[in-house]
Amino acid sequence: MKTKGLKKNKINIITLGCSKNTVDSEVLLTQLKANQLNAVHESEKNDANIIIVNTCGFIDRAKEESINTILEYAEAKAENRIDKLFVTGCLSKRYKDDLTLEIPEVDAWFGTIELPLLLRKFNADYKHELLGERITTTATHYSYLKIAEGCDRPCSFCAIPLMRGKHISRPIESLVQEAQNLAKNGTKELILIAQDLTYYGLDLYKKRELSELMRRLSDVSGIEWIRLQYAYPSGFPLEVLDVMNERSNICNYLDMPLQHGSTAMLQHMRRGITREKTEILIDKIRQKVPAINLRTTLIAGHPHETEKDFEEMVEFVERTRFERLGIFEYSHEENTHAFLMPDNVPPEIKTQRANQIMEIQQGINWELNQDKIGKIYKVLFDRKEGNYFIGRTEFDSPEVDNEVLVEAQNPNNFVRLGDFANVKITNAGDFDLFGNIVI
Repeated sequence: MKTKGLKKNKINIITLGCSKNTVDSEVLLTQLKANQLNAVHESEKNDANIIIVNTCGFIDRAKEESINTILEYAEAKAENRIDKLFVTGCLSKRYKDDLTLEIPEVDAWFGTIELPLLLRKFNADYKHELLGERITTTATHYSYLKIAEGCDRPCSFCAIPLMRGKHISRPIESLVQEAQNLAKNGTKELILIAQDLTYYGLDLYKKRELSELMRRLSDVSGIEWIRLQYAYPSGFPLEVLDVMNERSNICNYLDMPLQHGSTAMLQHMRRGITREKTEILIDKIRQKVPAINLRTTLIAGHPHETEKDFEEMVEFVERTRFERLGIFEYSHEENTHAFLMPDNVPPEIKTQRANQIMEIQQGINWELNQDKIGKIYKVLFDRKEGNYFIGRTEFDSPEVDNEVLVEAQNPNNFVRLGDFANVKITNAGDFDLFGNIVI
């Protein structure tokens, strides 16, 4: 690729959005480096002359962040501070035609499955022999493992199938190989991700095979934690819980976005489940794995959500007492089923409802965390900030869940980042635990 001047090209990849985008950027980085190109991920040196922005297009806030980032680099290009600007990912896939006209500074736009086309812009070949190999951009001791792409679910509010297509499972063998490669490079925690983990295998093997995949990954030497994110409640394969009980390196943790606590709203959302069936499922999960920590995500302000529906969600959250919970304000997305409905909950009401749910959850978190004081937990340490080493228990995923803080100035609290240590909890807040290393 020729650009202005004779300086050697340096490519900086900027990643926005979810962990699935993180994996996509890591694959792109691996391919570029394998083609002997000078590529980095989110370098702060501002010395790259080529920028690739990997975008998110999930909800309004994510789209706004993606567009602002693109505009920032478009301005840099107009001022000759960079030579080339490429955009890939979900936003690019969904709005390529419109954005091409609105932001002409971008040299080319690519969808979520157009990596070979993007590589061609650098005269680079897609190297199939690299399948299963990946340069990680997270801390080296944990890695995301994307077991499938796309989604077949008909949820009313979701544009993911428009951007990432139908569900496509990756073969077990290739996932095991990737896990082995990651373990050799220092990964101790695998975080399994997909739009819907529980659908895994139906397309390839004609049956749900998440439990078999978990067993195979559990056997990989060096992997001490395996974490499940983004399970779907309808048709949940209960045998997954048996494997969780069988294997000590599978975390007692499950991220299952439920979206609402009202049957009427679940029907509007086309979730394929009722509140009553959801509660039965949660009871079964907690009975089979008493130590499990459940994380869920809800939506406030979906079309047709009445005050009665919201009060049902409030009661659902108060009674179910999820260990981890987050909530989104509904975003009216073009070409989704819900876009045909009136966006009839005012923005201020969406915000008010979301805040009320989080206030309730904050109180639940505080009460649950008080029960941890005096107990000892195995903690994986991620980083050091200020006077604290910061880590997580098996019940916490990076960036979204509770953290354990250990005072670094205490000479007895010797910690190596990326290692496990036993921590006795001495104090607890709403979202953070405090403790000391015990031998």
